[in-house]
Amino acid sequence: MAEPIPAEYSAAEREILLRIAHRSIEAAARNSEFHPEPVGEHLQEPRGAFTTVHLHGQLHGCVGYILPLLPLHMTVAETAASAAMRDPRFVPLQPDEALETKLEISVLSKPFPITAGQIEPGKHGLIVSDGRRRGLLLPQVAPEHGWDAEQFLTHTCLKARLPADAWRHGARVEAFTAEIFGE
Repeated sequence: MAEPIPAEYSAAEREILLRIAHRSIEAAARNSEFHPEPVGEHLQEPRGAFTTVHLHGQLHGCVGYILPLLPLHMTVAETAASAAMRDPRFVPLQPDEALETKLEISVLSKPFPITAGQIEPGKHGLIVSDGRRRGLLLPQVAPEHGWDAEQFLTHTCLKARLPADAWRHGARVEAFTAEIFGE
């Protein structure tokens, strides 16, 4: 497994982001407005991020932004609510379930081009795109499934609804790293 990415966010900043994510989910489940707490400059920097929601130990949603479109704390608030309520693979959480969620936040680096031989499963997340189709898998997915770099590429192609070997035939391959933390 690859070496972990050095932490950019302090324990206190991580706690703030997790708290914002939980409060955003609770507000969305109650269909009420959410206004995040004030945060320091570091958490106001635009960053891409994904929020993964687990309910009773099972995946219940994962939504994110690849590119830094919003300040990080706002990205986390939006992706948490979307993962809990609007991931099309799952039914929206009920208000009482919102209190039972466990979260994982992945703060992304900017994507960069990469070749198959440079991919380090567990360190890199992947984006494979061709035309309007794009698939993304977070860095933690490959080690969770025991995939090597080629298997990781294949599954990222399939997620994009591309042929499994599209990465060999002109599809664009990019990687990113992520600082991953949660409960």
